[in-house]
Amino acid sequence: MACLHDHSCEDHNCAADWSLYNHVDIPKVVALNESVPGSVKSVFKPWEQRLDTSGGFLESNEGDPELLVFIPFTSDVKIKSISIVGGADGTSPSRMRAFINREGIDFSDAQNMQPVQEWELAENLQGALEYQTRYSRFQGVANLTLHFSDNFGGDITKIYYIGLRGEATQNKRDVVATIVYEVMPNPSDHK
Repeated sequence: MACLHDHSCEDHNCAADWSLYNHVDIPKVVALNESVPGSVKSVFKPWEQRLDTSGGFLESNEGDPELLVFIPFTSDVKIKSISIVGGADGTSPSRMRAFINREGIDFSDAQNMQPVQEWELAENLQGALEYQTRYSRFQGVANLTLHFSDNFGGDITKIYYIGLRGEATQNKRDVVATIVYEVMPNPSDHK
């Protein structure tokens, strides 16, 4: 793996250093059209375990290769690249579309909305490929939705690993529950 900085990565673990694995809010990750509910959580793992297929995988329903994966983060992140390790025999995803900071996207939304970026994927069974993002567009990401619309001809789509590289900003967007505006302050409320 080639790094974009000024040292030899043989002495450094750059992939793990830039991994966003620890910033993915795994209990809140969901997928639409997964054959086993909750199996999407198993594809988020440390970089060193990306080729470990014994820990589970994400699989689409039979006859429908489309998958939609919603990935929330524990803090805002900047995403530099995305890595996907798919299944063999035509079951790897062949297209990926990314939407950022959009909650509640379903398949019709994903097909009709303009993605932030889309990629034509290669079968990546060895986990060596990373897809670079348009980094300026992937700043301040609170959640990411990945739409896998097709595969390489299989009846199902299989994903063993989704890896995200970048950096966390330590900012978190909180929903404001109640705001009270006073047109005229009441002095008795402010003692």
